[in-house]
Amino acid sequence: MGASAESEVHQLVAVLGVGVVDDADQPVLCADDLGLTRGDGCFDATRIVTDADGTSLIDHLETHLDRFARSAAGLEIPFDTDAWRSLVADATAAWTQPGEAVLRVMLTRGREATPGAPVTGLLTIASIHESALAGRAGISVATLDRGHAADMFTEVSWLLGGIKTLSYAVNVAAGREAKRRGVDDALFISSDGFALEGPRAALLWRTGDRLATTPIDGTGILASITQAVVFERAAAQGVSVSYELITVDDLVRSDGAWFLSSGRLVAPILQLDDVQLASDPSYTERVWGWATGTGNSSLP
Repeated sequence: MGASAESEVHQLVAVLGVGVVDDADQPVLCADDLGLTRGDGCFDATRIVTDADGTSLIDHLETHLDRFARSAAGLEIPFDTDAWRSLVADATAAWTQPGEAVLRVMLTRGREATPGAPVTGLLTIASIHESALAGRAGISVATLDRGHAADMFTEVSWLLGGIKTLSYAVNVAAGREAKRRGVDDALFISSDGFALEGPRAALLWRTGDRLATTPIDGTGILASITQAVVFERAAAQGVSVSYELITVDDLVRSDGAWFLSSGRLVAPILQLDDVQLASDPSYTERVWGWATGTGNSSLP
């Protein structure tokens, strides 16, 4: 499945209440949709793997739909789980391109001109870009100050911390800033010096035989499904896991760090700002095995 600037990017589009669109380039959104004009909506995404026979498997679909529903509830947007399951099933049946792709579901409050009208629901499946796959071999990261304390969301739940909203301009800007600094990705840090998360990934680090990640409570961190799967499988093998805050200085002194996400899955952080981090390829293989359920198999 091609996914580079030089090759075709395969894509499928489906609309809630309509089904799979015949032409993925066909317009499917009205100009006054509140997801477009206000960013008033939410989304979720996961990896879909299709074999040579066109049979697809979706990573942790029900868990992603549950998180999608929680995001919708946080925004007070109606959510029909059965309708989304049906749309996903139709789209998956229509998608036969072998390889790895990302399935993305998006929900908006609907059109501004018709308050109370049906919500807008969109689904896309698109082949994963080679740049994301390349990140599995290791990435360089710059720290970016998020401009608030680590516990800011403790008393301000209305700020929608932990909800995967369509208002992603800051996250995309962080990616552009990372490129300007000559690195692959960014790590948000709090104004009081703690590591938070990547613009599109959870942070995982290792200290000795213990794995840790940033806590959700108070930080506004998105609950990462890939991180939760890694913790569950690692703990089942006797690895100690914890949720805690870590300073950038302590992160640099850790025994390894990774970004975890549904598409890229596992990306070892090899450099943070101008500092080389400890790297253990064999332990990265363990993290990969926990993320994918393939034991300690090597990276593809």
